[in-house]
Amino acid sequence: MHSSQKVAVITGAAQGIGRRTAELFAQQGYSLALVDLKPMAATAQAAQNSGAEVLELTGDISNEQSVSQFAASVTDRWGRADVLVNNAGISFISPAENVSAADFRRVLEVNLVAPFLLAKAFGAMMLSQKSGSIVNVASVAGLLGIADRSAYNASKHGLIGLTRTLASEWGGRGVRVNAVCPGWVKTEMDAADQAGGGYSDADITNRVPMARFASPDDIAKAIAFLADHRLSGYVNGHTLSVDGGWSGDGSWDSLRLRHR
Repeated sequence: MHSSQKVAVITGAAQGIGRRTAELFAQQGYSLALVDLKPMAATAQAAQNSGAEVLELTGDISNEQSVSQFAASVTDRWGRADVLVNNAGISFISPAENVSAADFRRVLEVNLVAPFLLAKAFGAMMLSQKSGSIVNVASVAGLLGIADRSAYNASKHGLIGLTRTLASEWGGRGVRVNAVCPGWVKTEMDAADQAGGGYSDADITNRVPMARFASPDDIAKAIAFLADHRLSGYVNGHTLSVDGGWSGDGSWDSLRLRHR
């Protein structure tokens, strides 16, 4: 049975930004295809509590066959896809001279190749409908260099380049492609990174002009804006920073803190 409802595909839906985005989209009336390697029961339940139809798809997004199966499942269930949120990603913190080729490639596979494969599979459905929106979750690390994150930063810079290129190719056929660039967000991934001893809460809050981390909700609302053609119908190929002013601030810490 094919639905006339809007359908959103969200990767990395088990936790963090992906989970909050799923909850928000459910409240906005989307049917949801949730994708993750991990169990997504909690996200699915929250979405269903808001009345959403939910399809859970478990597998490796960097595997082309898996992605094709995801797209086929969504086609079988709803016959369409209106939004793709490429949120899934992995972090990797290590001095560049210590990063192995295998580690570097793995980060690129998950953070850059996978979003391409998903955009290709679901973009084909959108192109046939002549409508759709793809939102890639990049990072402030896709705009700026940040030490000890060579693979991650390269992947996120690449994702912004991919965003602009697909927007150029597909915009005239009804499919918009944009990116959001979160700053530091309080999620499970951040907790794991901090546990490695690389940075403290104060390192982030002292650096960001708004003096706080982002919440997953801050990012989810920006994603929802870019997904909705009624709100952002002429926004295409854009990179929306949701970083509390991080990427626009060239101040040093003592100068920034003097103004609080």
